Amino acid sequence: MDYSSSKEPSPAATAARAWWSRETVAVVTGANRGIGLALAARLAEHGLTVVLTARDAERGEAAAALLRDRGLHVVFRRLDVADPGSVRAFAAWLRDAVGGLDILVNNAAVSFNEIDTNSVEHAETVLRTNFYGAKMLTEALLPLFRRSSSTSRILNISSQLGLLNDEETLTEAEVEAMASRFLSQVKDGTWRERGWPKVWTDYAVSKLALNAYARVLARRLQSRGDRVSVNCFCPGFTRTDMTRGWGKRTADEAAEVGARLALLPPDELPTGTFFKWCTPQLYSKL
Repeated sequence: MDYSSSKEPSPAATAARAWWSRETVAVVTGANRGIGLALAARLAEHGLTVVLTARDAERGEAAAALLRDRGLHVVFRRLDVADPGSVRAFAAWLRDAVGGLDILVNNAAVSFNEIDTNSVEHAETVLRTNFYGAKMLTEALLPLFRRSSSTSRILNISSQLGLLNDEETLTEAEVEAMASRFLSQVKDGTWRERGWPKVWTDYAVSKLALNAYARVLARRLQSRGDRVSVNCFCPGFTRTDMTRGWGKRTADEAAEVGARLALLPPDELPTGTFFKWCTPQLYSKL
């Protein structure tokens, strides 16, 4: 099924079929710019309450203020997904001040490579943010999902650079071991001959681990009847700071599709699915 639409529905049509309300809380990480900011804006435009997070408090608050100036219901909270203390503090604040969440968009990510380069100098930072950080935050917030009748949602902003096969047999321990093995091979200089992706290697491995974890988590939650869906979305080559302004589409275009996937009607909402743009994809070899 293609979840795209050739024509954007009217606000009245969207409101008529909306399962959400102002009380629906969406957390978007890394949202002071790029796809994260565009997604926060799009979700708020649909009438949700959005918690916009960023590592830099000044930039994050400025981004949230711009959206509030447009009449959107957006609050800012500082969050560094790679810092356990920051994650714990954010989870406590979300529990005590907001009361929980319904949607988590794991968007925060870093890459230190130019378009035509492939250094792994910052591999540890890349994996700590893009995989370990997203996983740590997800696990910390799982108890806070409100498990509504419309089903809570986790949407990981990911990449087809990290597609994989044989995901049905993976375990969480194997995903962690894979990430650790890559970092060990980076340290001893043997990573080039070990068959890792050849394009943006550290970023691709971080997204491979995130995609695999999402599948494992989706199976875990589904097996115990937990009403939280877990999906991944690849926006493709998008013009952001990470791509140094190169790309086929804008952050707003990516956010339009991302928001549509995050807000799918409950009877159309899958779990454990990887969306390449707006079409579900079979996981495949790197």
